[in-house]
Amino acid sequence: MDENITFTFRTTREVINKIKYIAESNGRSANKEIEQLVIQAIKTYEKENGEISE
Repeated sequence: MDENITFTFRTTREVINKIKYIAESNGRSANKEIEQLVIQAIKTYEKENGEISE
């Protein structure tokens, strides 16, 4: 199982509020919504550019 790590990033209150809105509509926490958005972005990138090796 992958180890969860903490990663901090800065953004505006507007962006956070919008993420919270989207997360609520998807039945997720804001953290889980951000995780899903990042995972989707990685999949899209890898589909267009090839798999990223660790």
